[in-house]
Amino acid sequence: MKTLLASSLVAATALLATTVSPVEAAPAATGKSAPFGIGANDFLLNGKPFQIRCGEMHFARVPRAYWRHRLQMLKAMGLNTVCAYMFWNAHEAQEGKFNFSGEADVAEFCRLAKQEGLYVILRPGPYACAEWEFGGFPSWLLKTSDIKLRTRDPRYLAAVRKYLMQVGKQLAPQQVTHGGPILMVQVENEYGSYGSDKEYMGIVRDNLVEAGFDVPLFHCDGPSQLPRDHRDDIFAVVNFGGNPQACFEALRKVQPTGPLMCGEYYPGWFDSWGRAHHTGNAEHVVNELKWMLDNKASFSIYMAHGGTSFAFTAGANSPPFSPQSTSYDYDAPVSEAGWDTPKFHQIRELFSKYLQEGETLPPVPARNPVVTVAPFALNEVSPLMGDKLPKAIVSERPQTFENLNQINACVLYRSTLPAGPEARLVLRDLHDYAHIYLNGQKIATLDRRRGQSTLALPARAQGGVLDILVDSYGRVNYGGDIHDRKGITERVELVSDAGTTEIKGWSHYLLPLDTVWKGRKYTAGKSDKPAFYRGTFDLTNVGDTFLDTSAWNRGVVWVNGHNLGRYWRIGPQQTLYVPAPWLKTGRNEVVVYESDGLGASAATMRGLTEPMLDTVNAEPGRAHRKAGQNLDLSTLTPTLSGTLANTDAWQTIALPAPATGRYLTLESLNSHPGDAFAALSELYVQDTPGHDMARTKWKVVYADSEEFSSEDGSADNVFDLQPTTYWHSQWSGQNAPKHPHQIVIDLGQDVSISALRMLQRPGTAAASARIKDFRVFVTPQVPPGL
Repeated sequence: MKTLLASSLVAATALLATTVSPVEAAPAATGKSAPFGIGANDFLLNGKPFQIRCGEMHFARVPRAYWRHRLQMLKAMGLNTVCAYMFWNAHEAQEGKFNFSGEADVAEFCRLAKQEGLYVILRPGPYACAEWEFGGFPSWLLKTSDIKLRTRDPRYLAAVRKYLMQVGKQLAPQQVTHGGPILMVQVENEYGSYGSDKEYMGIVRDNLVEAGFDVPLFHCDGPSQLPRDHRDDIFAVVNFGGNPQACFEALRKVQPTGPLMCGEYYPGWFDSWGRAHHTGNAEHVVNELKWMLDNKASFSIYMAHGGTSFAFTAGANSPPFSPQSTSYDYDAPVSEAGWDTPKFHQIRELFSKYLQEGETLPPVPARNPVVTVAPFALNEVSPLMGDKLPKAIVSERPQTFENLNQINACVLYRSTLPAGPEARLVLRDLHDYAHIYLNGQKIATLDRRRGQSTLALPARAQGGVLDILVDSYGRVNYGGDIHDRKGITERVELVSDAGTTEIKGWSHYLLPLDTVWKGRKYTAGKSDKPAFYRGTFDLTNVGDTFLDTSAWNRGVVWVNGHNLGRYWRIGPQQTLYVPAPWLKTGRNEVVVYESDGLGASAATMRGLTEPMLDTVNAEPGRAHRKAGQNLDLSTLTPTLSGTLANTDAWQTIALPAPATGRYLTLESLNSHPGDAFAALSELYVQDTPGHDMARTKWKVVYADSEEFSSEDGSADNVFDLQPTTYWHSQWSGQNAPKHPHQIVIDLGQDVSISALRMLQRPGTAAASARIKDFRVFVTPQVPPGL
């Protein structure tokens, strides 16, 4: 009964702080008190309506030495508030060891924001998403094999509470109620896209109140997810990248009163390895911001300044598994290096017409200096798997990174492969990328992005040493696949006509890279195996630069001990941002871990004054249409024929009768604008009760064409959980195919389907390729011709 009473009191306190009377506040740039609160139609500051013009910036993605400059840039663009995620794993990478100093000093970031005249909206988690490793969760949570994240699992909640209590110690004094700049604090993050347990949301809210947060608490979701987790005692805001009127109408359905606010408005988008660089149309962005300003809606631009996912902090999406690039430029108004862009100036011009009483726009800060670095050689090499391996950890079965207490990078798995006939080696499962060696000779490379987990083995007259070097990319940061353990997650099998044999007896060599490169012995030369390369360059003047990695294949770069992050020749990113505070006059040391070998390329690098973020190099086998495939639907009867409306709202289309099958073929017959192309943002199938079915096992087995060169039009975008990305049939080049266009999806198992739920590509009614008439085929086997 005590527990219930305490919970009720906490809930009442949160409700009052969130929706009723104003609370005492202090303007960001002064120490004077001023009332701030949430009224019936407006946010209120000093008793007057206060429109929040906010922009997102993550202090963890910007060197501390540049925090003030970036905040000044946001202020100069016309923002009055900065929104900031906290990433739990940046503050508690090891269980029980908290870090709020140096680059993790969030309290100092808030103090700087106040000094620069900005309020702060805080988003402490525990979950963040943000294309950050594991959505901000610390990897040690996954050491518990059956833990259920983002639920009422008591083991998870105990860890959450400890973390949020530490956050409160750091930041409760920084609230407007205590003379600081923090206006509001977010509860969880976009939980409606993951679950619907409103009691769980209440527990996280109660933790924040217990931690000392007495400013308004809020939650954010996309328009269609808001009803799944909204509680009347937590203020709601809506996230979107277009059509603000429709999105705010969705918000009003769950929250009839209170100010309107967009929690994340997207001026661009993030990039993933091997996919085209994303941009956002500046005119579209300005028009929608103007609509919100005219309609007295508040907003936060996500991202106002994106920064960089240094080291191993970039995350991944799934399905399909798609690791994100190091650059988090986001095509934001303030670029990765902190530069003002044309989009910045267009937004600044707009905001200059909507300044509130007492506001002025400060001058735009000067760009930080940039320097070129002449080409320099990295002609010293140290093989990763040399004679000096760390002490092995031995177990019967392969262990995950988490069980080995390794956060990321590489683990070498070693066992003995017996003699035998031709067979298949099967890794169940590989997370994420592996080089496989037999008796020291490389026999295969497997890539989780391509669904690869099997290789063919020739007959073996005698046994040998099997080495599997596994490289982890970021843990999944969004959706149902976030329990993303790294390494070999279950077992390794040898499959032949004689049967299946599990390979047992494994030695694990931990290669965390951030420490392994230190103190190594180097010799002159190159290597065709994973290796470290070392070189130096000299500077007379220090400035930002962009290391050109385009001649290298795949790996990681350190400059003067600072981990710049990953590079990958497939692009779209071909440079790594080097902030000036990490450089020095005189000699600078560069260490490169090259995983795939340099081949004939010279081991050289150079520093540029401009980034290269939009060059994709073709990958063999990326297209979902394979050689010899010619889909033939002539002998099949359509399960459904219909017409999609020309709207960016979700559309649910019922089948004439439930259909059962494993393969779903969607055929676009024509488009609304009458062009030759087809595009679709998202596709769900619904079971007979009318619920969306999980898409984690879906795979595209065929697409007649996809646009790869000029935009990210991959067919698997239709189930990537992102309404801003979409499948687009090929439109660049001389021979772009015409209608009809088809995609075929393997649903992973036989399912009974009652309806389809589809979302057209984003944009206006004039947007290209929006599907008009279509046909659907549900079949138990793969369609003819594939």
